[in-house]
Amino acid sequence: MVVSLEKVLISFFLVVVLITGLGEGQNDCDASRCGSFGPDIRFPFRVNSQPHSCGYHGFNLSCTDRNETMLQLPNLVKFVVKSIDYKSQVIQLSDPENCLLRQLRQIELSSSPFLFQREYRYDFALYSCNPAERKSMYGDLISCLSDNSHKVYSFDSRDIADLPIASCTKMYNLQSSPVIPGYDDVLELKWLTPACGHCAEKGRQCRLKINGINSETECFSKHNKDAKSKLVTAGAVLGSFLLLLGVFALYRVYRFDKLERENQVRIERFLEDYRNFKPTRYSYADLKRITNQFAEKLGQGAYGTVFKGKLSNEIHVAVKILNSSKGNGDEFINEVGTMGRIHHVNVVRLVGFCADGFRRALVYEFLPNDSLEKFISSADAKNGFLGWEKLRDIALGIAKGIEYLHQGCDQRILHFDIKPRNVLLDQNFNPKISDFGLAKLCAKDQSAVSMTTARGTMGYIAPEVFSRNFGNVSYKADVYSFGMLLLETVGGRKNVKVTKENTNHIYFPEWIYNLLEQKEDLRILIEDDEDAKFVKKLAIVGLWCIQWHPVDRPSMKTVVQMLEGERDDLTMPPNPFASTGTMRINTNMPVRRPNQELEVIPEVG
Repeated sequence: MVVSLEKVLISFFLVVVLITGLGEGQNDCDASRCGSFGPDIRFPFRVNSQPHSCGYHGFNLSCTDRNETMLQLPNLVKFVVKSIDYKSQVIQLSDPENCLLRQLRQIELSSSPFLFQREYRYDFALYSCNPAERKSMYGDLISCLSDNSHKVYSFDSRDIADLPIASCTKMYNLQSSPVIPGYDDVLELKWLTPACGHCAEKGRQCRLKINGINSETECFSKHNKDAKSKLVTAGAVLGSFLLLLGVFALYRVYRFDKLERENQVRIERFLEDYRNFKPTRYSYADLKRITNQFAEKLGQGAYGTVFKGKLSNEIHVAVKILNSSKGNGDEFINEVGTMGRIHHVNVVRLVGFCADGFRRALVYEFLPNDSLEKFISSADAKNGFLGWEKLRDIALGIAKGIEYLHQGCDQRILHFDIKPRNVLLDQNFNPKISDFGLAKLCAKDQSAVSMTTARGTMGYIAPEVFSRNFGNVSYKADVYSFGMLLLETVGGRKNVKVTKENTNHIYFPEWIYNLLEQKEDLRILIEDDEDAKFVKKLAIVGLWCIQWHPVDRPSMKTVVQMLEGERDDLTMPPNPFASTGTMRINTNMPVRRPNQELEVIPEVG
């Protein structure tokens, strides 16, 4: 087997050398053009048929069936390229339908590498008028927008009040127009990066710097092409050789070693989960395309509305359109700034964002099973209950996610709003922490953070967030919120404090503590002894997490160890409710299923 493999590798190597040798001297990045009369296309531009390395990002051109050179700008606006001046770094464009004004309204250059060449801009208004009124018009006729029944004229916005246009209807304004309506039929754009004009002035060409970083460029003469061709050839040979080795290795793994094959699949899944995507910036027009004009609404909250979107047939996303009336953008900045640096299997991935004028949106990975709240607070316990082992796994995943936020990033991230509604579930019911609008960043060695107002959701907020008498605010606030989440998972009821107006509710965490302390049954419907151990462990860990003073609570690393441990005899924590006196257990309290519909918890601003 080894001898035959060596023969195959040698034969393949010789064939690759022969093929690349025959093609040596040909350069896929040579200057090209669309047809005989089109402009020269060379770096930083490239046609779509050339490799990506032949051009710079955003400088892609295409050839039409009529051999026209086309440039597509954001918002799918297409222009015919008339000429390219590589010394001045200026490109001249015209409209394919000879109606430049129709295209100007849609031009958005903020996400493209181009700028308007003309410094002085013009403000115009377009009016549709009855042709009979032409004798009273002082504007310029726009033929491409006119028809037999109406004529379209452009007027300087500064003089519009003095014109007799009673029989005209305003169509739209053209503000800061780089062209003069009725006179200019060519749009000139310039680019600053990459700065290759000095190469053209010296009679040299420009390209991406070999082994450079951050898309650096360099000038070169044409006689250096042979050296580059040899380098490309050597790379092709080496790459083909390594590809063959990789294919053979995969064949060996698939054919002879089942265990290694399973490990490979597990590694691929791990890499997929932990791949660090930099969030993409989308325009509002992109979001409308992704969501099919916001066709499918997933939900609505205090800060915005969530729609389902699709980047491709395989990749679905959730697009959260933020309410412009809520806040001053702090939540948007906070969430993008925080989630852009996070990549963890138990934290929702931020795919991208939109900051298009007053419109702001966040684009997340789509998680089909909604939030944890749906499964621990459902009115229909039989259909909504996931099982105690799955709930234990979900709790462990949440704990690992919070531990990552506290210890796994360059800066410690404090979430400040851990609750079942902010834990989303993927197709396999794996938990992912979401909603970082209230999060704060601090150094890992920082023992406390400053806060001017309480933040979070009532029932999950740590005591020190309300009053500094309990201690300084730190990462232990998230530990407290997680403890309340665990107890709600155990009991399926909201953590509502007993008040004069709410005497029919019993403060559930204290009720659980008293039952465990007196070794009473938790009175939750459990059909299996193993499940009973899961429930007891979750309850004890939750009670450790909700100790009133932060110093008495464990770190999330310790919480993870407690949940992962095999021991079922965890030590009971001190009574966190000692200041309120021992509560008498209501022995008549009925057995409860884990999922039951409850009151909505109000948000704290």
